Amino acid sequence: MTIRVGAVLPQRELGTDPAVVRHYLTTLDDLGFAHVLAYEHVLGERPAPGAEPGPYDAGNDYHEPLVLLGFAAAVCRLELVTGVLVLPQRQAPLVAKQAAEVSLLSGGRLRLGVGVGWNRAEYDALGASFGDRGRRLDDQVRLLRALWSEPLVELGGREVGLSPRPAAPVPIWFGGSSPAAYDRIGRLGDGWLPQVQPGPDLDAARALVDRAAESAGRDPAALGMEGRLVLDDDVHRTADAIGAWAAAGATHVSVDTMSRGLRSVDDHLAALAGLARALGLRAGSPREAAPTTARAS
Repeated sequence: MTIRVGAVLPQRELGTDPAVVRHYLTTLDDLGFAHVLAYEHVLGERPAPGAEPGPYDAGNDYHEPLVLLGFAAAVCRLELVTGVLVLPQRQAPLVAKQAAEVSLLSGGRLRLGVGVGWNRAEYDALGASFGDRGRRLDDQVRLLRALWSEPLVELGGREVGLSPRPAAPVPIWFGGSSPAAYDRIGRLGDGWLPQVQPGPDLDAARALVDRAAESAGRDPAALGMEGRLVLDDDVHRTADAIGAWAAAGATHVSVDTMSRGLRSVDDHLAALAGLARALGLRAGSPREAAPTTARAS
């Protein structure tokens, strides 16, 4: 089985020089990777004294994903993925407009990963309600699809429309790791981004997603699945891990090079170049790898 292999944009270690961002994207493209995935954080909070450190704080760089992917649309051929945009803390019509624009400018290469997030401080600062974010996400996804598909949509007692609309609705994939998230994925998702690795936990999550899809009259096999893993020092171990994702039914996988002590963007790219060789990726070729044969490449 083949699988499409991309990379997580190393935002915390990439810096802010647009030439460096362009260099990363174009080189990733030239190496034969299929997509780039960008995390989202609008704001970070200063850690409280003595508190357990979180995954990020106010000192970490995070590029705004939709603006970033608009830039990427002009400089590379990669599929452009948000993984994930915290949709309930944003205005859905504005996200519909921004995503439509990125999709148009990229020739339909945007895949919108969305989720509910976890950072209450970020919600509070953006004036969004934290407690009902799951219910709002359901409503927002339906509104996004309507705005992308219909010339007029009733909203707030008025008929409104989005123009220009994308050539086709943007695929919406969901993150999340709760029973409610798995139910939402099955009911509404074009695909999902599991937060667990292949094994019993993934099998249990997959069963919940499949059950929700079947209950909604949908075919579970039609849902995409994107795994994520950290690049190992031994690229062949990474290739084997990608093979495990393929065996688990994943259609995509993203490789994360952050927090590995890589000191420059060229170090990140050199590590990914080694993986590309192990997987047999080639610039200009179909952007898929057969991980089970990676050791022979």
